[in-house]
Amino acid sequence: MSPDINKLKRAFDPATVVVVGDKQQNHFMWLKALRDFKGKLYSVQIDPKEIAEIEKLGFTNYLTLDQVPGPVDYVVVAVPRQVSPRIIADCIRKDVAGVALFTSGFAETSTPEGIKLQDTLKEMALKSNLNLIGPNCMGLYNRKLNLRHSVTQPGGNPGDAGFISQSGTHATFMSEEGEMHGVKVAKSASYGNAIVLDSVDFLEMMAADDEIKIIGMYIEGVREGKRFFRSLKNITPRKPVVIWKAGLTADGSRAAASHTASLAESPLIWESLFRQTGAISVGSRTELIDIMKTLLYVKPITGTRAGLIAMSGGQSVVFSESFARAGLKVPRLTSSSYDAFSSFFNIIGGSYQNPLDVSWNLPSVEVMIRMLDILASDSNLDMIALEVSPFFQAKMWEDHPDFFDEMSRALLQFRNRCPKPFFLVIIPGPRELTALDIRNKFRDIGLPSFFSFESAALALRKVADYYRFSAGHVEVKQ
Repeated sequence: MSPDINKLKRAFDPATVVVVGDKQQNHFMWLKALRDFKGKLYSVQIDPKEIAEIEKLGFTNYLTLDQVPGPVDYVVVAVPRQVSPRIIADCIRKDVAGVALFTSGFAETSTPEGIKLQDTLKEMALKSNLNLIGPNCMGLYNRKLNLRHSVTQPGGNPGDAGFISQSGTHATFMSEEGEMHGVKVAKSASYGNAIVLDSVDFLEMMAADDEIKIIGMYIEGVREGKRFFRSLKNITPRKPVVIWKAGLTADGSRAAASHTASLAESPLIWESLFRQTGAISVGSRTELIDIMKTLLYVKPITGTRAGLIAMSGGQSVVFSESFARAGLKVPRLTSSSYDAFSSFFNIIGGSYQNPLDVSWNLPSVEVMIRMLDILASDSNLDMIALEVSPFFQAKMWEDHPDFFDEMSRALLQFRNRCPKPFFLVIIPGPRELTALDIRNKFRDIGLPSFFSFESAALALRKVADYYRFSAGHVEVKQ
């Protein structure tokens, strides 16, 4: 089924939402998650005890979907599985734009009853061209409209990332954890068993959405492999797609089958897909966020040669080795750069080779920016990285609180004028709370950071490969 794209857009940007079957034993999770929805929100419930509690919460309840006034754009169904065909029939009669079936217990159970019920729902939806999302899913999220599936998800202000997830938990966590790193998810879709709408349907819709600059995906299985491949090949050169493919190991495949009834797929097929389409492969949500953060905040990476500034000699060695293991280079600087450094670099115990070792003691913000400016003009470098160390610099910030604010402003100004990609690495050491505070402050001014040398190197290498691929449409080894 090719989805009715206009109806799917209506479901993502609804004026009216209805929750069917939310219950007190689940703490009315759906109605509470949607309480701040910027549109009309109604409940459909027939249990008198539940109705009384729903009305106490301030929601208008109806006994059937037909009674809800006007057109309905999006429905969340949270009823027992045996009741679900009757509710889907109501949605078809009401001409609902999109339906998220939160209810589980279908083909993923591998039971005859569950499989038969799922087949019934699929047949009903396909026959009526209903945009059925799920079952066994959390459905749609639209940040600006407060269309949420968890009370903890951010809402209100715009975002610029899209996320497509077969898992509801990963969809929820991505919007929340991404926010901590400056990756603001504008829209997401959790699609579960994918009996009607699959990942490629949401991928094509988000590719055409100007609000979304980058797309992340968590996938356990794909039904329309050829269409998925063609879409990726068309989309990735103009809009990055980062894919976390689960279920590639024997144990993971078995877990995926019991989670969303996804079938096992060869790792070799996926390796070939990544090489040929330019989609970026990741192995965890942490790596996915690191890649998306890099694509959103770091200028396009056109080479692999890095200039590094570390806070100690030991850190400089680990910094360099992490980049080398990822396939990046830490070259010698040009002679003019060494001449420039020799004219002022007098940090005791430090070194101005590449990587630079500032021996924990940066004498001033002016000196730090002067060093960065030299690296920015060095023709042997394609990117610049600065370690900001809570362990080494916490005492300075405690004694001179203005130093951090001055440094933050100066680094942001440098990033904006620097022609090369520039990024920060903030490793906590024994000062995790201090590091978290520093990361948040940098993030809030548009300077998200990496949490380790290794994660920075891996993200930068994969993003560099992506830019090379998208520029030349050639295969790149990842």
